Amino acid sequence: MKSLKNLFAISLMAMVLFYGCNNDDEVNEIVPDEIIEAPSKEEFRQLQTTAIEAIIQESQFEAEDGIEFQSEKGVTLRIFQGTLTLNGEPVSGPVDLEFVEIFNAGSMLTTNKPTMGLKEDGSKALLISGGEFYVNVTQNGQQVDVTNHMQLVVPTDLTGGADQDMKLWTGQIDENENLTWEEDRIGADGAGNLFVEGDQYFSFLSDFGWTNVDRFYNDSRPKTTLEVVVPTGYNIENCSVYLYYDGEPNALAQLDTFNEGSNSFSEHYGQIPIGLEMHVIFVTEENGEWKYSIQPQTVEDGDIYTFDQQDLIIGSESDVYNAIDDLP
Repeated sequence: MKSLKNLFAISLMAMVLFYGCNNDDEVNEIVPDEIIEAPSKEEFRQLQTTAIEAIIQESQFEAEDGIEFQSEKGVTLRIFQGTLTLNGEPVSGPVDLEFVEIFNAGSMLTTNKPTMGLKEDGSKALLISGGEFYVNVTQNGQQVDVTNHMQLVVPTDLTGGADQDMKLWTGQIDENENLTWEEDRIGADGAGNLFVEGDQYFSFLSDFGWTNVDRFYNDSRPKTTLEVVVPTGYNIENCSVYLYYDGEPNALAQLDTFNEGSNSFSEHYGQIPIGLEMHVIFVTEENGEWKYSIQPQTVEDGDIYTFDQQDLIIGSESDVYNAIDDLP
């Protein structure tokens, strides 16, 4: 029979071995990388919706009388009397006007209203804007139609002065809530026409929705494509990548093509001037706030830029707006 002394020695040795093994397990434990929980599509889009809602201007008027509406920036909208219908019938009584005006890259980004114009060959290229506008009229929540053109008069000094090359564009929003501008061709009734007189753009709108006074960005340098790799977990539904061309505060390009294999956005049309000085901007959402990063870049042929998780900072809508507004 073993003595208590021997039993104690055996027990002590077992305890040493046990705790020694446990300590080794702790030392050799593999700690996984930080898991980033990317936002949902709805959470990201809510940031942009909030930004739009904050700048909607509203007015009520009698449908049969029409309205001459003056915006906060001095833009004039004229909807002429007797031109509104509902379900094909003339509208009478009070109707509600919603009006939005956007002139700079900061607002274009926070509202996701960039200036990408559709070219005749189907590619997209940057537009320089003389103002983006949204016009809509409803009655008791029902959509109203307009049977004749409306007039929009835009001061040219809001975007650096008169530009004779400006044209009128109509906005089309896709399934990812991204906006593309299509040139509004001149109709027989003059709808879609735009001309410059003095220090104002005069245009005639044929329908409600998004309208833009724009021209294509001109640059004679050789062009290239580029790619922007975003952190794992982000995609075309829960983040956006924009390009700010230095010296063009009234324009904002967007990369709207996403490659799941490389987890990257791309400009694959070959419209980026080599040598262009610009800023690449990544934005997403986290806990109801904006999460973003801005990289200064000078374009070289076939560039690939990368955003890492540690590059991103969190801020308010005002923080993002001011960061874009401060770019050269």
